[in-house]
Amino acid sequence: MNAFCRKPLFTAALFGLLASGPVLAADPGEQPSDDWTVTLGASAILAPRFPGAKGYDSIPIPTFDIRRFGTPEVRSAPDDNPSLALLNISGFEIGPVAGFRDGRSTSDTKALAGIHTIDWDVDAGIFLQYWAVQDTWRFRTEFRQAVSNGSGLVIDVGSDWFYQPFDGWTISAGPRASFGDGAYMKSYFGVTSGDAARNGRLSSFDTSGGLKSVGLTVSVSHKIDPDWSIHVYDRFDRMVGDAADSPIIARIGDANQNIVGITLKKSFNIKF
Repeated sequence: MNAFCRKPLFTAALFGLLASGPVLAADPGEQPSDDWTVTLGASAILAPRFPGAKGYDSIPIPTFDIRRFGTPEVRSAPDDNPSLALLNISGFEIGPVAGFRDGRSTSDTKALAGIHTIDWDVDAGIFLQYWAVQDTWRFRTEFRQAVSNGSGLVIDVGSDWFYQPFDGWTISAGPRASFGDGAYMKSYFGVTSGDAARNGRLSSFDTSGGLKSVGLTVSVSHKIDPDWSIHVYDRFDRMVGDAADSPIIARIGDANQNIVGITLKKSFNIKF
């Protein structure tokens, strides 16, 4: 699933706590500061109603980050799921990651009548990240397993290049690939014989695990002043393989998936 699809506000707020990332240690001999920098934000996102949907919804999402005063913001892409780096060795980072697994029902489109419903869910796992050029070029992989709805494992792979053309401006861009195991592909793109009989429009379709989409993410960030910043981003994905061939996509959905968002953030310092 794409990272921005239909996240409930309480889920996004909870994940924001995890997204704050590790706190950098003070240099030896320095007294740790009691001051922290808190960043609050609000995003407006236009995203598909479910993976492969033709229709779109607009979604407001809050964001939250906290770091020790004086430490730099950790560079990330807008479609990173919330994560926490527990180990950082020579540019390699590893730690837990959490995401939102999108649901699907006839409330999204009546064309799904008779097709099995998918309940929304949390997914969780680990991420691996490597900075080939620190703060400039990175590779990232996320392994996330559905917690309760049985929709299997997703592996998201990507790379990003970060560039600062002017002071206060950052541009990032990079390719994406997403894989699903058999359980994931059957849940979101499979059509059972019972589904087909109840629906009357879509034929039965069996799937297997593998590559489900390829894409590109681009973002532009501008630091308006020391406290305020604005971020605009776009992620485009093209369904491939069994995902694109599924009648859910080919007949009533769209293999081209696009997510557009804008985020405004405000930072301030507090003392605990």
